[in-house]
Amino acid sequence: MTPDELKIVRRAYAKQITAAVRIIDDRVETAFAEVPREDFLGPGPWPIFRMRKAYVPTRAADPVYLYTDDIVGIIPERHINNGQPSLHAFLLSQAATRAGEHLVHVGAGAGYYSAIMANLAASSGKVTAIEFQPELAAQAKANLTPYRNVSVVQGDGSSVAFDSADVIYVNAGANRPADIWLDRLNDGGRLVLPLTTDLGFTSSNWSNMQPSRGSVPRDA
Repeated sequence: MTPDELKIVRRAYAKQITAAVRIIDDRVETAFAEVPREDFLGPGPWPIFRMRKAYVPTRAADPVYLYTDDIVGIIPERHINNGQPSLHAFLLSQAATRAGEHLVHVGAGAGYYSAIMANLAASSGKVTAIEFQPELAAQAKANLTPYRNVSVVQGDGSSVAFDSADVIYVNAGANRPADIWLDRLNDGGRLVLPLTTDLGFTSSNWSNMQPSRGSVPRDA
């Protein structure tokens, strides 16, 4: 598939995932259309998550297979994934990110959704991508090199320091907001995180997705 053909596929993917969650947000759609998912997932074929925690490889290493509303394994043996695009599109739309804002992405994984946020923040804004796993933080730093408004920090997202933020977007389970998230959130800022229990994720986590109280899996 040629680069021009892939751009058409990516645009169709962006329209499909935003339509799937019934959002009309041109900026979110444009961000998903412009950021190449394959740049963040390594060489194919890629492991696609299916039911019962099983992964099925794509038929070939053609990036076209990544432009579906599917979860893709980053480290599948540890169930660390690049999460479902429509879920992230919905939550990013609800966060109402504006150009010029500072976004903090806790649990950045390999950096795909950090790049989406960089597009939303625009050149006048910035993104701080925090990843606990050293190998993933290194991948994210390399993958995000073209995005000049993104800095990558390796560390514990519940305690590592960062500048005050307009949006804090968490991709790791928590049974309460970390103190630093509340302390560093600007007036009028938005906090999006998955509230979990001792039982982990349950159906209620998914059915009660809301900005400032929402649910995002450890699917970065």
